[in-house]
Amino acid sequence: MGSVWSAGTTLPSFEPLQEDLNTDVLIVGGGLAGLLCAWRLSQLGVDCALVEADRVCGGITKDTTAKITAQHGLIYAKLARMRGVQIAKGYLEANLAALERYRKLSRHMDCDFQEKDSFVYALEDRAGLEEEAACLNELGVPAALELRPPLPFSVAGAVRFPGQAQFDPLKLAAALLTKLRIYERSPVRSLSAHRAVTDKAVIRAKKTIVATHFPILNRHGSYFMKLYQHRAYVVALENAPDLGGIYVDACIDGLSFRNYNGLLLLGGGGHKTGKEGGGWEALESFARRHWPKARIKYRWATQDCMSLDGVPYIGQYAATTPDLYVATGFNAWGMTGSMVSALLLGDLVTGRKNPWAAVFSPSRSMLRPQLALNLGQSTAGLLTPTVPRCPHMGCALKWNEAENTWDCPCHGSRFTKDGKLLDDPATKNIK
Repeated sequence: MGSVWSAGTTLPSFEPLQEDLNTDVLIVGGGLAGLLCAWRLSQLGVDCALVEADRVCGGITKDTTAKITAQHGLIYAKLARMRGVQIAKGYLEANLAALERYRKLSRHMDCDFQEKDSFVYALEDRAGLEEEAACLNELGVPAALELRPPLPFSVAGAVRFPGQAQFDPLKLAAALLTKLRIYERSPVRSLSAHRAVTDKAVIRAKKTIVATHFPILNRHGSYFMKLYQHRAYVVALENAPDLGGIYVDACIDGLSFRNYNGLLLLGGGGHKTGKEGGGWEALESFARRHWPKARIKYRWATQDCMSLDGVPYIGQYAATTPDLYVATGFNAWGMTGSMVSALLLGDLVTGRKNPWAAVFSPSRSMLRPQLALNLGQSTAGLLTPTVPRCPHMGCALKWNEAENTWDCPCHGSRFTKDGKLLDDPATKNIK
């Protein structure tokens, strides 16, 4: 089974790049972040081209649960403590601006956009919920703590964030594609700020945006240390209730809920890529227990890049690469992250000042506890004396029994049982 979005929309195909190309801005990566960056630059009158290794929106975009919300777990109280209230405010403003831009697009692009209240619940930590609600109130959001949300299990409560949304990402992508210059099946084999080489062409660009989910260029930015990948699973249920909103556990491995077209999308079973987790079995068991008459119509899995501090890396790829930019580390909130990337990078690439640049700067401090965990996992993967090895940086791959794939516990690359590349940052198959 594939995702509910893939079943409902077939995107047009585009020819590979067959000859050398000159452009003002090159965008590498054809997920929603890349498409929205290309759309925004086109709006600003910038000549740009996008290259995609396979098919546009053929990776994580088609596998999202498509929540458009500025409520990203219990992020605001955490940000206010770690980086200050002004950074938390900037993060809020950027994500609310992203939501508003989607709202405007939906008025002339049919994408099943629906206004929904968003909720973050916790099983036990009511104090954390109260702190988050208070922080949001201080930032001007009319958030409220609800003690009995309509979930089929007991919780400590939920923080309600009103006026958020959900949509169908592939329907929006289909509308955007008609306006963009795109080349599919054109993997980039080598890359610098001004030059990219594909199998059949050389692209020269004044500036380049890397929007490949996990950045594929290792020699700048230290993204192999600043990111890890997290895998999660989704089932779409018939004969399950409409919960009337968007619900997400404050814990990254907890359950999420949203409805679409008569279906309940139940997400969870998550784990760090290359590790073990509940997978689809955990979701199916939960559904049987709480809604015994429900039937699974679709099921799929997704993968998210997680940053060190819960904030995406959007901006200059590294301090030493003034004409190379990146959008990554969306921390399971790729819909707002993609639009923030388009708005922020649209400004940076065209020389405009943007008030959120410092919030998302990829060059901000790496001194976070997650860094030690990432480095420890990478070291363990490199020292594990087994095969096959990941072609990205040589870590030992782990067999994923649930999906019949080889997964990298260091940086999240994934391969079929026969060694064909499924997910970056690797750029080639297993030998």
